[in-house]
Formats: sequence, structure tokens, C-alpha cells
Amino acid sequence: MKLKFALVALGALVGLRCTAQLTVLVGPVKVSGQKAVVSLALKNDLRSKVESARAVVFLLDERGKIAGQATQWVLGGSKTNGLMPGATNAFNFVVPISKPLLTTNLAAKVTFSRVVLEGNKLADISKDVRVTPSR
Repeated sequence: MKLKFALVALGALVGLRCTAQLTVLVGPVKVSGQKAVVSLALKNDLRSKVESARAVVFLLDERGKIAGQATQWVLGGSKTNGLMPGATNAFNFVVPISKPLLTTNLAAKVTFSRVVLEGNKLADISKDVRVTPSR
């Protein structure tokens, strides 16, 4: 009984810690011609609106070498009006590929360089953003 309670309490603590974040789920890389598309599913579990967010996507081959890179605003600007607390959004990140690919077995590494919250407050990316790569 005590073990069950401890597991429930631990789950609640983990749940509380994870709820105050911008959660990003990275989809698999899809290559089409001279571009790759990486889908991002964003969920705002922060207490305030995310006005804008800028992400960088690195395409890595099976040896870990960079095959492509791009930076884009995934929230805010003319595409969306931000992301309210509790809301979700999908974004298809297009990465141009300048050199011919030797493989289509690519992985995407996604990082955020800037997240602006309501009132022009900057988020602490290391604490407020959680990126989960595709499997």
C-alpha cells in the first residue's frame, strides 16, 4: 500500500513539473526532392500565452553529420497569433537541402532559440521548453 501511494505521489510530482512547459513533439523526417519536412506538434502548458517561438532544425544523417539546417518562427508573426494556455498547434518545418542526399535515413534535432511570452517576457528555454524527438 505504501509503495502504491509513493508511486502515485511521484507521478503527481512529475506531472506537476511537466505541466508548466511548452511541449514539442517532433515527427519523423519526410524527404521530398530538395527539401525535408519535419512536423512539430506544440502544446502550451505554460500559464501564459506564447506570443512567438523560433526554432532551429538540424537534419542529421546516420553518422550524426549535419545534412541540412533551417531556422523559422513556428509561432507568432503572420502565421499564427501565438498559442494560448492549454492550446495546441501543428507546424510543418521545411528544411531546404542544397547537396544531394546519400541517404533518406535522417533524424531531426530541434532546438528553440527564442520563446516570447505574453507581455514580451522571454521564457527560460532550458526550463520552459521540452522537445521530445521522434522514435
